[in-house]
Amino acid sequence: MRFFKFANESAIRRAFAVLACVATMPLASAAEPMHALAMYGEPALPAGFSHLPYANPDAPKGGTIRLAESGSFDSLNPWILMGNPVWPIFTQPGLLAEPLMMRSIDEPFTLYGLLAESVETDPDRSWVEFTLRPEARFSDGSPVTVEDVMWSYETLGTKGHPRYTAVWSKVAKMEQTGPRSVRFTFNTADRELAMLMGMRPILKKAQWQGRDFSQSGLMAPIGSGPYVIDKVDPGRAITFRRNPDYWGRDLPVNKGLNNFDEIRFDYFGDANAMFEAFKAGETDVWRELVAARWDRDFDFPAVRDGRVVKSEIPHQRPSGIMGLVMNTRNPIFADWRVREALIEAFNYRFINMTLSGGKDARITSYFSNSDLAMQPGPVTGREAELLAPFADQLLPGTLDGYRLPEGGDRAIDRKGIRAALKLLAEAGWTVRDGELQDAQGRPFAFEILLNQSGSAMRSSSEMRQIVDIFVESLRNLGIQPRVTQLDSAQYVERTNNYQFDMTWYERGLSLSPGNEQLLYWGSAGVTKPGSRNWMGMNSPAAEAMIAEMGRAETPEDYRAAVRALDRILTAGRFVIPVSYSRISRLAHKSEMHYPENTPLYGDWPGFMPDTWWQEERN
Repeated sequence: MRFFKFANESAIRRAFAVLACVATMPLASAAEPMHALAMYGEPALPAGFSHLPYANPDAPKGGTIRLAESGSFDSLNPWILMGNPVWPIFTQPGLLAEPLMMRSIDEPFTLYGLLAESVETDPDRSWVEFTLRPEARFSDGSPVTVEDVMWSYETLGTKGHPRYTAVWSKVAKMEQTGPRSVRFTFNTADRELAMLMGMRPILKKAQWQGRDFSQSGLMAPIGSGPYVIDKVDPGRAITFRRNPDYWGRDLPVNKGLNNFDEIRFDYFGDANAMFEAFKAGETDVWRELVAARWDRDFDFPAVRDGRVVKSEIPHQRPSGIMGLVMNTRNPIFADWRVREALIEAFNYRFINMTLSGGKDARITSYFSNSDLAMQPGPVTGREAELLAPFADQLLPGTLDGYRLPEGGDRAIDRKGIRAALKLLAEAGWTVRDGELQDAQGRPFAFEILLNQSGSAMRSSSEMRQIVDIFVESLRNLGIQPRVTQLDSAQYVERTNNYQFDMTWYERGLSLSPGNEQLLYWGSAGVTKPGSRNWMGMNSPAAEAMIAEMGRAETPEDYRAAVRALDRILTAGRFVIPVSYSRISRLAHKSEMHYPENTPLYGDWPGFMPDTWWQEERN
């Protein structure tokens, strides 16, 4: 087993070095071309750097890596709301359709030029201008032009997924300023917008002429990235082939990356089928999400004889949120006391011991495991100032501190059940003839919706085990929810349109939260389909904290705004959280390797398969 620590123990300090240095370093002056752009202070890597610190510039090229996905797909367009797309096209930034700038996963929020050779902005970041590299080419050999950039941004902003349309509304003007330059001027004071404009995929305009971009389909998109789509078996498999004529292969940001000749994704019905395929040697990497299984289930022959090795990869990113989300669009979940009662009834300690042997830590807030997390106890300082105008709107625990119940060692936590019954009674629900009812005699009835293919972080069997224990506990409250499992296409359709009462919910969060938080928690998502606001929250206080994050000019003010948002979200009691791991557990073929200098974000998009390579086993 390999466990790589951060090189020279400096990565934790690097995590917020960019933020901390703003107090002593001036912002870049206006109209000064730069090779990179940081949210605060200066980029960690100077102009002329040789390679990213977490890449191996000497990594050999060649070979094939076979990866597994759960569920199915019916679209090669992940940039719209419609369809069930091949998510690796979206989640592996730069695989197929490159952005203007590339994010370093070794810094909280720094972008380095990719399609863009330089970036310019003013001290207030009221505008940003990018200059394209003259050598940038699409995979068909045609040049990437400003016209392609402008068409991509406008199309994504008007016809794309809500993740793009929300930010586009903050662009006052987009204009070509030179043969290879484009400028975006903003109508909102938000320092992050200059960064976000560098992160949109650039597509070839000519390919989409006469086609409806908003419709899903299996047309292979033309991009400028290192890979092209080689083979598609609809719903079953997709293979990406490395482009030998890739224009950017010698750029410093690409040294040591994109090493495999082929990347293949095979789709399986559920996680159990995926694991069996891995054990049989049909896939090359398995990401284990359950600590107990990591210790218990990896004694098969390939591990014993060294053909498969186990690696543990640390990270310093926030926990994010994961668990069962309650949809407040359903009136029975609108009262915070009801939501708190269901959290009390969820016996976390017993569930965690059953599933992971108690090894993983509980998610205590949306940004736990980071310096952005809310602190225990009453709010103080700048956070208190930010929340004060909303004091009469905030739920109990926001200002004075909120802690999750611990649960008990036995399957039924009687203390939690008593607390839940008291809260439900206060909210107007009482048990009559063994059934929880309101004053009109209507039962407390709801559906728990699950994806039979599982999720990115939990297998369908593990989710079902968690839910079954929870359902058994709810019987003590006179509640008998209905559990429904759907295939991935049906599940995506229902969750995109918020047609559920309770479901499994996962949101990974970064060290640089910003505008995307409106997509997660903004009031527009209460009715607009496709947002990540599955809980249906409508909080002016939360939106004010997100706006404050964009206006913050110092790391201290930014951190205070995020911590204040974390308090609002956690005390909102929208999600019944489970555990998270401070490491990623990857079992993989012994000939698959990755650099020992682990990035700040660890096993995160941009790490695997991007930095990995293949060497023949001795």
